[in-house]
Amino acid sequence: MAPLSARRLVPLRLLLVRHGLSSFNLEHRVQGRDDLSCLTEQGQRQAHATGAALQDLPIQAAYSSPLRRAHQTAAILLAAQGGSMTAQLDDDLLEVDLEPWSGLLSSEVRERFPDQHHQWRHAPEQLELSRAGGGRYRPIVELMAQASTFLDRLLARHSTDTVLVVAHNAILRCLVLNLLGLPASRFQHLRLDNASLSVFNIRWSGAGEQEVQIESLNGTAHLGEGLPAKGAGPRLLLVRHGETEWNRQGRFQGQIDIPLNAQGRAQAEAAGRCLAGEPIQRAYTSAMARPRQTAELILAGRAGIPLTSLRGLVEIGHGLWEGELEEAIHQGWPDLLAAWKRFPETVQMPGGENLQEVWERSLATIETISNSLETSETALVVAHDAVNKTILCALLGLSPADIWMVKQGNGGVSVIDFPVAPLPGHAVVTCLNLTAHLGGVLDRTAAGAL
Repeated sequence: MAPLSARRLVPLRLLLVRHGLSSFNLEHRVQGRDDLSCLTEQGQRQAHATGAALQDLPIQAAYSSPLRRAHQTAAILLAAQGGSMTAQLDDDLLEVDLEPWSGLLSSEVRERFPDQHHQWRHAPEQLELSRAGGGRYRPIVELMAQASTFLDRLLARHSTDTVLVVAHNAILRCLVLNLLGLPASRFQHLRLDNASLSVFNIRWSGAGEQEVQIESLNGTAHLGEGLPAKGAGPRLLLVRHGETEWNRQGRFQGQIDIPLNAQGRAQAEAAGRCLAGEPIQRAYTSAMARPRQTAELILAGRAGIPLTSLRGLVEIGHGLWEGELEEAIHQGWPDLLAAWKRFPETVQMPGGENLQEVWERSLATIETISNSLETSETALVVAHDAVNKTILCALLGLSPADIWMVKQGNGGVSVIDFPVAPLPGHAVVTCLNLTAHLGGVLDRTAAGAL
């Protein structure tokens, strides 16, 4: 799989938006595919804010769930485009079918169906429910198949467009899992807030295979509400360092200690403003100048936060490639460079590292950090492109072969929420590669040379 970040043109951009806050969301009721709730006033404001954020982005096609809360959101979004486009209503975007629970308060489901509720929280793909007309069914298994059907039809129709999809929490999670080739067992490892925006880039290789990249996941900055609320457990704020001159030039940096340029310092300051509302108790950085400078700028004005440098977070060692432009590497190592773009997990950098080595040290370091945090604590972690990608791939359930599926812009922010130990639970990638604080809803930072 070739890295999409290295290509100028992205034939298909998929914008996934969850509907705004609904009356049932506000009351903490199970909605499922009942059409009894509608957008609240706050939900309408969220839809308007999302529409304003997207208004300068030309949209060629739009699809929506037929349920009111979704197609109301879609109508508000598309009105901001200033044209006459309407969303095509599609039954394959209906929310998960939770018929026996629909309309119940979440607390009532916990009390009346404790075993099933526990299964929903921890192994939703195994949950079975009974239909009113008889028979049993697995809601998430059915929903994964429904999402697959929708994507097959969408990708057959669109190859060069920007496409808006407005739907619901569970069906959007299943769309994401299908796009990434992940199983239903990863359902609870994702989070999609009301009116959030997620961006996926999809193109076709010469062999006709789809190449997918997550540009961003669960972005909510356009709502003016800060980051999604922290859960009961510890939180990590994972940031890629700001831009360097070598990022701008497209040189392979690796472990050569290149400092931030003026743009990189501005990106770090913007990330600090983005995170201003987040209480941070601890901070960690790679033992290199560019992430340390980024962390210091993010923490400027905050007193008493210890900043610890860790060797486990340093960038991948590119060995003999470090300091070189891609053209020079292509002349010296054409086959190895081609393998790096298509099969990165197979490459041993000449005189450097391989991805498995980076994977193991990055994850060991993050595990040490997360295990050291108190339940109420939030830690800032500033590192590098390859390091962040390995961490996020592992938490999403991807492998070293999939690092090109995850984008990390300079100054981009990702959020990871951990369960309360020792209770069982899943680390959740709450947000991935948020760059709205750098201007606009799309990541327009330098691609670099990774």
